[in-house]
Amino acid sequence: MVEMANPGKHIEIVVQQLNKYNPENESVEHLLDESAKVLQTLNGTDEAFVLETLSGCIEYKPLLDIVVNAFFVRDGKHCLFSERNLYVVICYLATFQLEELGLQQFSRIVKSLDIAKMHKFLRFFFNVLNLSTWIKDEWSQIYDSLYVKENWIDPLLGWQPKIEQLIKQLADKLANRVTTVKTSTVTKPKEFDLTTPKPRAIPIPEPIPLQEKHQPVPQSTYKPPKEKQHLQQIKYRNRRRAEELLLEANVSQFRCATVKPEKTAPRGNISGIMKNKTKFQAQKIQGKIDNVPIKLNAAAILREGALYQRKMEQELNRIESLLRGAHDPSEFLEWQKQMREKDLEQQLAEIECRRLQGKLSHEEAVLARQNIIQENKKKAELKREETAELMRQYAEKRLQEEKEMRELVEQVVEGHKNVKQARMKLQKYKRQIVQEVSEESRELLRQALEEEEEKIRKRYELIQQIRAIESLPFFRKKFVDLTQTAGYGFSGEMSIVELRERLALLKEAQKKAEEEKRDQIIHEKQAKEQLLLDKLEQISLFRAALGRAAALKQEEKKIKFQLTEGPVKDERVLDLQKKITEKTMERKKQAEILKITPQKDGAGPGRSWETYGNSLQEPHWKEMEESREQQFKMLQNGLLSRETAQKMAAYQAARIGATSCILR
Repeated sequence: MVEMANPGKHIEIVVQQLNKYNPENESVEHLLDESAKVLQTLNGTDEAFVLETLSGCIEYKPLLDIVVNAFFVRDGKHCLFSERNLYVVICYLATFQLEELGLQQFSRIVKSLDIAKMHKFLRFFFNVLNLSTWIKDEWSQIYDSLYVKENWIDPLLGWQPKIEQLIKQLADKLANRVTTVKTSTVTKPKEFDLTTPKPRAIPIPEPIPLQEKHQPVPQSTYKPPKEKQHLQQIKYRNRRRAEELLLEANVSQFRCATVKPEKTAPRGNISGIMKNKTKFQAQKIQGKIDNVPIKLNAAAILREGALYQRKMEQELNRIESLLRGAHDPSEFLEWQKQMREKDLEQQLAEIECRRLQGKLSHEEAVLARQNIIQENKKKAELKREETAELMRQYAEKRLQEEKEMRELVEQVVEGHKNVKQARMKLQKYKRQIVQEVSEESRELLRQALEEEEEKIRKRYELIQQIRAIESLPFFRKKFVDLTQTAGYGFSGEMSIVELRERLALLKEAQKKAEEEKRDQIIHEKQAKEQLLLDKLEQISLFRAALGRAAALKQEEKKIKFQLTEGPVKDERVLDLQKKITEKTMERKKQAEILKITPQKDGAGPGRSWETYGNSLQEPHWKEMEESREQQFKMLQNGLLSRETAQKMAAYQAARIGATSCILR
């Protein structure tokens, strides 16, 4: 092939035509015709080369895009995307025209372009690993794999050693290339020819004023402030007042039970187990709780009104069903109530049995504990002998350690004698380092000062330019007519005056709608208040009726309870009480034999059984007080009958050996 005179110019023409080509708006034939008009100045050989290269780049565009896109992703991250068609042309010549051009002509084309760009692209494209792996696979997806391997990949691999030499030549040129940097002449400032000022006259020295005599330090500086003393007095008075209030609260505190000594009961009773039994005496609840005023809100009034309305409807339905011949369930409910009371009595007996069984197991545990104490004494004696032996061995070990420590101290004292000489050497070395560092810091400070002066000079020049620009005149007045439209031709266009009038009309309409809404809300509120008043009147009538019915029912239950007998003792309870008495007597005899004071688990030595019994009753009093309050609330709300409450009170009193109180 005939050599081209200027191959770099021909490649630039192909790249320009590819940049202009748009496949959506222009065909390939039209592009070639336009390019032929541009290439009329070239000879026939150069024109044929340019047209053939241009048509080949368009025909094999999918294959070439695969390589060029991968190059920009991997090695060409910092290359300009506007030079993409240049790499497309080089890729086409290397793949399809290398056999026809020859290595020499191809080298001339490559060397006529930018050496750094060509070196980077050829090193990426003629990499054996890239050609054998992903380039071959991607091209095989478009064309037949066998055709790709035989016609394109194998020829490229055959040219690879020669192209490698070309790549080395390009690398050598890059390494030997010297970059010339244009140095601009620095403007040297000249001093202004100014008149030298006259020397200033030496001022007459002013007389030194004498200092005034300072005031002495006040004596209050060395005394505590009065505010602190005042705060201490207030703190003392507050403490005295708090102590008086605490004493008054302890004296007049609420007492629902008083502890009094009780006489010794017979052997068959539970109270005969412990000598000093406490007696429970509850205070009577004073006042009428039913008449406490409660403030109701609207929701509570409507809820209670609906409740009474529902009860009234249920009562009317019940009366209608009775008139139609339905059965009255009162007898069944009475039988059901009696059976529940029997079940409650059985449960109370079971609870008492379990309590007595626990007390019996406690007595047995005390006996077992006394036996364990004897065994622990023997073990403690053996442990004491072992401890004495260990202490003797520890003393010998401590003497040996003290002797070794004394020898170590003597060695350390000898080593301290050479410390002074080492310290002098270290100070001399540090002084030398400080001198070197100060010289370096002085040089850096000088360079920083020069750079800062240059920055200040540039900033001053920039400020002068900005001030010159700001000094130019600028007219900012603009005359506006509020009665005229903007003239943009919109359908709803209006002037500022018309807009303000329409906004005023809109505000008046909005204000009128708000007043109507406010009147409507006031009427609805008045209707709601009237409804609540009607509901309150209805609720008061229902409450009065229910209060009278509850009073009659309470009187009937009181009369019925007086006719019934108290709870009957269970045989199992009596049997367990007898066993507990026998175990207690056995434990006391064994304690007298062993001369050991009975103790409770976890209690300190010296506590007697009577003290333990009194401490055991304290939680029972608290529990009984809480149970009385709970029973009263349930009785008041109608959830518990008075007869059941009296039985539960008698059971609680029998548990702790106190007299029962009647809830009123």
